[in-house]
Amino acid sequence: MTSEVMAFYSAFDDFETWREALSAEGIDLRQADDIVDPGSVRHALVWKPPHGFFARYPNLGLVVNLGAGVDALVGRDDLPDVPITRLSDPKMARMMAGYVLFAVTRHARDIPTFERAQRAHRWHYIHPRDPETITVGILGLGELGLTAARECARQGYRVRGWSNTLKLVEGIEASAGLAALPDILGASDILVCMLPQTPQTCGLLDVERLAQMKPSAVFINVSRGSIVDERALIAALRSGHIAEATLDVFAAEPLSPESPLWAMDNVLITPHLASVALPGSAARQIGENVRRLGAGQELLSRIDPRRGY
Repeated sequence: MTSEVMAFYSAFDDFETWREALSAEGIDLRQADDIVDPGSVRHALVWKPPHGFFARYPNLGLVVNLGAGVDALVGRDDLPDVPITRLSDPKMARMMAGYVLFAVTRHARDIPTFERAQRAHRWHYIHPRDPETITVGILGLGELGLTAARECARQGYRVRGWSNTLKLVEGIEASAGLAALPDILGASDILVCMLPQTPQTCGLLDVERLAQMKPSAVFINVSRGSIVDERALIAALRSGHIAEATLDVFAAEPLSPESPLWAMDNVLITPHLASVALPGSAARQIGENVRRLGAGQELLSRIDPRRGY
């Protein structure tokens, strides 16, 4: 099997694990800083590469994004007109659905209230609610959002989904377009943001739209911090209009130690890990796309830079 040279850049992912997984696919993965001959590189596997990263590779033919969100690869002036693909791994979708279900259930079962009661050494009983009485709104019904929505529905929650274009899914009440957004905001007991970052979604959940949320609702964000006006979110959490939040993503990461969110006892913070690419399973898709590229065939999970996803 002829090896294809692929440059690797990520400050978060383990190179050796990816190198071993891709070796089985006939791909010679090399750390970008260790590549002596940039002209030998035909592909790149990256997560948030620095500005100017791609300019040194004159024969680049494919860019693979180490994750589902490709906003860091859109609108760059150092990236040639080559196909960009995102990882579409069933295990990533399963991992994301597990995180979303954890967060939804944690709030639905009043666990944050019990955590506060425990810290106060106080026995505090709240009768569990029937999941069918709890409306979970999912903003974004892409591959990850749809898997999470189906998992929540399987657990008995009433699930409503919203997306840019209407997607009819059994067991999920779906709507689409900006005109339908206020309705799902006002109806959701728990709102989960799973939208991609695009020019249309940046700042989508601003002061006005957060005010349209159901009073005392819960907010969960596992997509991108830029979609939400963070100052407005903090104000809504302080006032109690939004009762609680689980936040995995932020406008600037890492989250500043000075952020008021750290000290809020109605907020759970996790460091952007709701779902990550797993080399053992994702390597197969990468290898398949490299082979398809060589054969001139259509690529899997190719993104449209004009849409941003």
